[in-house]
Amino acid sequence: MVNILLLGSTGSIGAGVCNCVRRLPDRFRLAGLTAGTNAAALSDQVREFRPACVCVGDHAAQTFIAPDVRMYKGDAGLCEIVRDTEYDLLVNALVGAVGFMPTAAALARGKRVALANKESLVIGGEVITRLLDEGKGSLVPIDSEHSAILQCLGGEEHRTIESIILTASGGPFRELAMDKFAAITPDDALHHPTWRMGKKITIDSATLINKGFEIIEAHHIFHLPYGRLRVWIHPQSIIHSLVEFHDGAVIAQMGLPDMELPIQYALSYPERLAFYGKRLNLPEIKSLTFFDPDFRRFPCLRLCIEAGKSGGTVPAALNAANEVAVGLFLERKIGFNRIPAIIEKTVAHQVRREADSVETVMDADREARVWALQAAG
Repeated sequence: MVNILLLGSTGSIGAGVCNCVRRLPDRFRLAGLTAGTNAAALSDQVREFRPACVCVGDHAAQTFIAPDVRMYKGDAGLCEIVRDTEYDLLVNALVGAVGFMPTAAALARGKRVALANKESLVIGGEVITRLLDEGKGSLVPIDSEHSAILQCLGGEEHRTIESIILTASGGPFRELAMDKFAAITPDDALHHPTWRMGKKITIDSATLINKGFEIIEAHHIFHLPYGRLRVWIHPQSIIHSLVEFHDGAVIAQMGLPDMELPIQYALSYPERLAFYGKRLNLPEIKSLTFFDPDFRRFPCLRLCIEAGKSGGTVPAALNAANEVAVGLFLERKIGFNRIPAIIEKTVAHQVRREADSVETVMDADREARVWALQAAG
């Protein structure tokens, strides 16, 4: 029995983890749950799974009632529940920079982390890598792209890897004329052609910054330089990533655009458990197409790669600016085309520092949010 502490239990990844626990109750148990705003959904989960503890966002805590569980509140509570609770596996399905400190806290305890929170590695990849190199805990990715790479690398020596290729659907605006980007509304951007995700990651997929984040993640997880990490646009979202080896062989992992499989694989890794969902049928798909990304159309992808290469606190500043800009866009306070402009201006104002601690990373995050709001006007 694997006892799981699930951060972000009411989001799309969290819901998938709950489904996995329902399918395999003899293998997995939810020891703790956290949710930021959806107190009603968290209450339902508490009644169903009976965790020992929960953490609730400050505002949601006002309406959340669960007298039989230990309760934590707010962002500080996320780190406290990670440090206090007994569990075998932390599943970090939080969205945003708020997920970084709990990841670091779990690894410092020597825990295994199943990671869906991109920002843990985007803003704090150097800190996380240092903890792992010191033998503190272990990490397995949940993202479909990194799960695919992990599966492609099974049994292969690192020295044989020539390059890694991550695929991207291209989002809803892959063929839209660039002079129409200013008129894109949040409703337009939230209609992703292949995946069903939360609002923030859906916007990130529309700007392709999400794929830039995944390049930074892949750099830290698989220890390859940025020059050997590539992106292909693949509208069907069937091939999730590919690994090219030094003999010219290319191995790809394929599957339907459904997160249930990579979630279960991360929870059971290195074991592969049976899953009785819908199967991929290539004759039904008929064709798979691929394109190189257009960096003029999607400047956020370029900005991510540049920030990753700069390292230090630069990726933290980039991520903070993106979180601010996406929030303003969803509130209809800025246009879609202003998101990359705000990010670029914010990053340009930052003084790079070494990411030598959690505190340094979070300081850079806070400073960049101030600059991003100023850049937004």
